[in-house]
Amino acid sequence: MKIGVNGASGKLGGAIIEELGARGGGHQIVAISRSPEKAGGAAEARKGDYDQPDTLLHAYAGLDRLVLIPSADLRPGVRGTQLKSAIDAAVKAGVQHVFLLSAAGTRQARVPALGEAYWTGEQHLIRIAPRWTILRMNYYTQSMIDEIMMSQGQGILAGLSEDRVAYVSRNDVAAATAGAVLGDGHAGAIYNLTGPESLTGHDVAAIASDALGNSLSFAAITEEQLRGGLGQAGLPDIVINAFVDIKKTFVEGYFDVLTHDVERLSGRAPACFRDVIAASKS
Repeated sequence: MKIGVNGASGKLGGAIIEELGARGGGHQIVAISRSPEKAGGAAEARKGDYDQPDTLLHAYAGLDRLVLIPSADLRPGVRGTQLKSAIDAAVKAGVQHVFLLSAAGTRQARVPALGEAYWTGEQHLIRIAPRWTILRMNYYTQSMIDEIMMSQGQGILAGLSEDRVAYVSRNDVAAATAGAVLGDGHAGAIYNLTGPESLTGHDVAAIASDALGNSLSFAAITEEQLRGGLGQAGLPDIVINAFVDIKKTFVEGYFDVLTHDVERLSGRAPACFRDVIAASKS
């Protein structure tokens, strides 16, 4: 079987390729990226740029299964268009099964909402792909750890309100994706990839304080205060808007979903937040 991973030069793409290779089976792995020279760990690397649909047709030629990882482009409306182009190219190239990495809590949304891309991609995939599987990721544990590290100087981890998030490790997402791609019986399924527990902002602050040895507390602030702080940090408006959008979805419960899908697909229990942040110290 020939398996392609689009987004192979990113951290998640590289982790998925590593998992696919570690699981054996003699499958051919194709690393697809707009910068194929940066995509390692695969027998073959191909150029495939979401913004250049013609490159995708060549990149997807001969593939049996394809993993699509959304780009990091935060411009409103761009990622949804990219995913539609990629799905169209996959169908045209004859790919029989497409696996889409999406986000927990995905629901109908319009530009400029950050979640619009996931809704657009999911709906287009369901409409036209011969076989499809959707893997909805919870919020990365590693992304929250980055936020914690940046917050240590102030001793405050800020949110818009109390929330609950079932943070999942990037490595667990990669393992679950590899398990789904190499397995059977996943066509037409929507999985939610979560960690083993749903944590509040206060929970996260307490775990971080204990793991890192620095006192950190959680504080609910207003959207205006959050935007002001991010602006003072020198972040551009497009990043500020995305960050605030994510924090709003935290409060609205988009990521307060807990499943056993990671273990079901990967064959191993997902790592808890405490273990991942403790490992990040080494």
